[in-house]
Amino acid sequence: MKHRKALALVLTLAIIFTSAAICPAEPDKKSDIETLRNTGEVFADIAAKVSPAVVFVSVKQEYTQRRPDMFFGDPFEQFQNDEFFQKFFGRQFQQRRQQQQQQQQPRERKQIRRGQGSGFIITADGYILTNNHVVKDANEIIVKLSDDRELPAKVIGTDPETDVAVIKIDAKDLPTIEMGDSDKLKVGQWVLAIGNPFGLSHTVTSGIVSAKGRSGLRFADSELAYQDFIQTDAAINFGNSGGPLIDIDGKVIGINSAIYSQSGGYTGIGFAIPINMAKYVYEQLIAGGKVTRGYIGIYGKDVSPEMAELLGAKDRKGVVVDNIVKDSPAEKAQLQKGDIIIKKDGKEIDDWDNFRNEVAKIQPGTKMTLTVIREGKEKDFTVELGARKTEAVSTGSQEEAADKLGITVQDLTPEIAQQFGYKDEQSGVIVAGVQAGSPAEEAQIAVGTLILEVNRQKVTDANNFWELIKKAGGSILLYVRQEEFSRYIVIKLSGK
Repeated sequence: MKHRKALALVLTLAIIFTSAAICPAEPDKKSDIETLRNTGEVFADIAAKVSPAVVFVSVKQEYTQRRPDMFFGDPFEQFQNDEFFQKFFGRQFQQRRQQQQQQQQPRERKQIRRGQGSGFIITADGYILTNNHVVKDANEIIVKLSDDRELPAKVIGTDPETDVAVIKIDAKDLPTIEMGDSDKLKVGQWVLAIGNPFGLSHTVTSGIVSAKGRSGLRFADSELAYQDFIQTDAAINFGNSGGPLIDIDGKVIGINSAIYSQSGGYTGIGFAIPINMAKYVYEQLIAGGKVTRGYIGIYGKDVSPEMAELLGAKDRKGVVVDNIVKDSPAEKAQLQKGDIIIKKDGKEIDDWDNFRNEVAKIQPGTKMTLTVIREGKEKDFTVELGARKTEAVSTGSQEEAADKLGITVQDLTPEIAQQFGYKDEQSGVIVAGVQAGSPAEEAQIAVGTLILEVNRQKVTDANNFWELIKKAGGSILLYVRQEEFSRYIVIKLSGK
């Protein structure tokens, strides 16, 4: 009997302890809810702190649309000089001609294109960071603040190669966002995206950093020369462009710039320009209105394990030199095709994109040491950087010529030549943008077209191109290359 009681007591205690072990849900559930509540409070505090400095950017662009040529005319026009025709139908013919002229629509007409995006204030006196593609070619920019004030903005400078732009409004004591350090950002960290998707102002979305250092991305209307994107799953949509990507400390660590989508809407992958890259561009645009970058003059790519072994650099990371630009700093430093660059100033090189980005940040004239592997042996070379050519700024009469032709261009650089498959070309200009309804579009000029000649004269760079265009008459003869095909194109300039 005693044994039975003892056994019953043991079983009772076992059931109690087992129940306590498998049913501790109530305290843990409360703890989980409290954690979520605290996370939400943090997001709310960040949004309240940062949102006043986020602005809505609306733009207006004027362009000229050309009416296409008609392939038919007056059916009686061929008889206008015929004596018999004039005798019996001359008056009717003249009346018909007058009616046609009165009814004929202008060959060109002004059109207005409107766009929108986001931006954020970085100085209390009104300097704003946004995307180049938001304000590109805008005739009017209006910035709407969080207090609903609408102020005109002017472009201080743009950098199409990173898609960064600086604009300014005339105001004082504005709220600002503190800049963070994007180099310290880690995959998996929380981030918030703030902007104006679809015109819905000050929308806040949350997510994590899903990847860093994304490059080699192609966009519909541009080819960015310098890419080091932060990838995030925080929802980014049309209108978010130019808005800030914020870390958990309430500091901006990126500029929301693009999404990966087949529908035009959010699909879980967005891209932001690292704020450290944007800061470098901003400082130069403020100082001189343009960005100056270091230049070596090589074509290169990531070195694969197989390639490294065959070139005597087994198990080493770096970039392999595919080609050397003539008279470039690399040629003067005696670098050679087939060299594998493994270090820059003693720091190891991981990949080609990172190497290009690092070199671009160094001022021309600076000397740096490159460690390369050549025929299995390490050698150091001192390279004095040159200045990389950038897109020419169209001003004054150049703007007028650009409007008549309907394109924007930039110099052919080794990086751009490699991206578009023109590695064998040493000069010319790349078409960076084409206006809808322009003479260039009608002539089937597209983004990525390489222009080699204007009226049988060789094009050296963007400034030279516009000088040749200004000298041309009503029509111009272009010699262009589109991928592997080269051809002549005649374009009739619009008269403005």
